[in-house]
Amino acid sequence: MIAGSLRWRLLLAAAAAILLALAVAWVFMTLLFEWHLLRRLESEMTRDGARLAAALSIGADGAPRVAQAPADSRLDTPAGGYYWQASSPGGVVRSRSLWDAELARVEDAPLDQWRRRQASGPFGQSLVVVERRIRPDAGGAAVLVQLAQDDAPVRAARAEFGRELAAFLLLLWLVLLGAAWLQVRLGLAPLARVGRDLAALRDNAVARLPDPPLREIQPLADAINALADARGEELARARRRAADLAHSLKTPLAAMAAQSRRAREQGAVQAADGLDRAIDAVHRTVEAELARARIASVRRDSGGQAPARAAVERLVNVLEHTDRGGELAFMIEIPAGLQLPLHPEDLSELLGPVLENAVRYARRQVRIASAEEAGASRLWIEDDGPGIDAALAGDALVRGARLDEAGPGTGLGLAIAGELAQATGGRIALERSELGGLKVCLDWKRTG
Repeated sequence: MIAGSLRWRLLLAAAAAILLALAVAWVFMTLLFEWHLLRRLESEMTRDGARLAAALSIGADGAPRVAQAPADSRLDTPAGGYYWQASSPGGVVRSRSLWDAELARVEDAPLDQWRRRQASGPFGQSLVVVERRIRPDAGGAAVLVQLAQDDAPVRAARAEFGRELAAFLLLLWLVLLGAAWLQVRLGLAPLARVGRDLAALRDNAVARLPDPPLREIQPLADAINALADARGEELARARRRAADLAHSLKTPLAAMAAQSRRAREQGAVQAADGLDRAIDAVHRTVEAELARARIASVRRDSGGQAPARAAVERLVNVLEHTDRGGELAFMIEIPAGLQLPLHPEDLSELLGPVLENAVRYARRQVRIASAEEAGASRLWIEDDGPGIDAALAGDALVRGARLDEAGPGTGLGLAIAGELAQATGGRIALERSELGGLKVCLDWKRTG
């Protein structure tokens, strides 16, 4: 799931990048804190060293003398953690805190400035040492002045600061992770809109993607629209070829039917029957192609609104002028304001085969009614004919299946109606009518 999700990939990449950045920040911030403490320590010891140098002198024996040592209780406590020492070739003077130990002397201490370094000291302590060589008397021997402090407090402060900083950065990582999630969601929102537009494009062949709000998505939308245009042109050409082929076959079929009638009149009944069967098979194929072309041209989109009663009245008016329809009573029980969610011409294409089927099998009456149910619009057509057995209802919706082999027809009527209903976003069901015959129910879900 994660490998196939752009959202999760972006979130995981952001989480890893932020975590790495905060880890690097933690390392450098703890180092900066330690360096700050060492600079403060160096400043403190340099200040004490300047006071020590001001009170430094050389005795007659060449040993250094300190008139007044820096005031600090640690300097008077053995192994107190703070030490000073002044040494020359003539002798050494040191703080009480060193007791009988000494700081390691160096020969390369500078004369012009103080130097800081890390060193191992007495009592097993790690020391921060500040040192410098000073000449109390012009032309006299140089005196090495050293001040040292145990760096354990610095290391303890750094560790405590590191723990507290880690807790804070972890909390900051969670906050930034939430911000990254929001950023990814807002950043991918236009792609979700493209997905919804693509769904509409799938349902409606004439629809196109609108201009996206972001420039980065515009090339994608243009490419999809160009592909949809090319697909639409190919489908239109294919539909025209199929329709032209089907219509071009009607004239030869009519001529063949006339030849069959003449053959039958001349006594060639067996040949005429074989010819009629061939004509009927070709006729079924032609009708199937015409129906497929009509279904392919159906527009399934939310913009269509068809007045149901007006469409039914037009179809009934035509059927009433046929020989079979003139013998039936038509009852239309549809409110004048009922609007179905498809285009008017598509509704006529859909209701035509259903009404023709009802007229064909009805004995005395055909009823067309409608109802508004929860979340759907329903329209049904029923007759008082023989109906269809429940076990065979599914077969009636199969293209080319004929439940009545004796009668005329191609077996395409209800199948075409079912495909048209599906193409317009509806559903068809066959039930037993209260009148005794077949009840064809059509349902469309309301989107508004």
